[in-house]
Amino acid sequence: MPQCLGNFSSMLSVLHLGMNNLQGTIPSTFSKDNSLEYLNLNGNEIEGKISSSIINCTMLQVLDLGNNKIEDTFPYFLEILPKLQILILKSNKLQGLVKDLNAYNSFSKLRIFDVSDNNFSGSLPTRYFNSLGTMMTSDQNMIYMGATNYTSYVYSIEMTWKGVEIEFTKIRSTIRVLDLSNNNFTGEIPKVIGKLKALQQLNLSHNSLNGHIQSSLGNLTNLESLDLSSNLLTGRIPTQLGGLTFLAILNLSYNQLEGPIPSGEQFNTFDASSFEGNLGLCGSQVLKKCYGDEARSLPPSSFDEGDDSTLFGEGFGWKAVTVGYGCGFVFGVATGYVVFRTKKPSWFLRMVEDKWNLQSKKTKKNAGRYGARRN
Repeated sequence: MPQCLGNFSSMLSVLHLGMNNLQGTIPSTFSKDNSLEYLNLNGNEIEGKISSSIINCTMLQVLDLGNNKIEDTFPYFLEILPKLQILILKSNKLQGLVKDLNAYNSFSKLRIFDVSDNNFSGSLPTRYFNSLGTMMTSDQNMIYMGATNYTSYVYSIEMTWKGVEIEFTKIRSTIRVLDLSNNNFTGEIPKVIGKLKALQQLNLSHNSLNGHIQSSLGNLTNLESLDLSSNLLTGRIPTQLGGLTFLAILNLSYNQLEGPIPSGEQFNTFDASSFEGNLGLCGSQVLKKCYGDEARSLPPSSFDEGDDSTLFGEGFGWKAVTVGYGCGFVFGVATGYVVFRTKKPSWFLRMVEDKWNLQSKKTKKNAGRYGARRN
């Protein structure tokens, strides 16, 4: 890729070079105080690293580097771009940890954050989620994003939307997407994701996430698509998800979930494909009837609790109590039988004899008093 593009960008607000079979590396010569607002290099053959000189593009709103061959770690320096709303790094060779943020209010303006199909590892970036302010509030005034000084141009991006790869020729300002799928993320789903109430699409599929599905996801009332498939998630499906009235796409397949599938209008619209690969699930959707404790739903847990576990749900449930009681009863009976079979317990006999003698004395004394009264 010609390095002169970096200097050329100082005269432009829009630079769209996607799908041009460009090769080479990203220019490292983005000048300071340039007016670039939109940079799209998607679908080329770009290699190397992401140039840190991009931070000179302080007006940048859209950065799309998806579908290239970039080999690098997560570009932390991008977090200081004050107006960045869309960051697409999907389908590259990025790797390593996505560590905690370094700058205050990092990525606070992001509406679309897509780092899918890379090799990122470690825990999900909880503190970044805590900083995504724009994803926490809905935009009531829907407009189409475009260059402020080039009004005839409207921004476009290519993105996976509800499982389908499509091109958005216009980007609505209301759209909110978080896609970290097809990486090597581990650990639990952070409860803080429940704060991103404006999210319309959340995709954490094809990772190695474990633990429970957080009940705080029930706070994502604008969610239209939720994909947690192909992970190592355990436990039950939170009943709170049944309250997501806009949810049109749900994929929880190929985890280790168990128990009843929540009932309700929304869940009744999903077929078996949303739940396949979870042998412990039961319900009409998977044609498996729930019996006994399977039919018992977990009590709702608040967002502050952070997960769907309770004291009696994680080790002190009625099953554990029943097993403990039964084992104690059997042990007591067996011990008593052995003691009485092998040797008389003298302490027990003395206690019974004393009790018997005391009762006999009381009976004789009462009989004597009764006889005296009759005379």
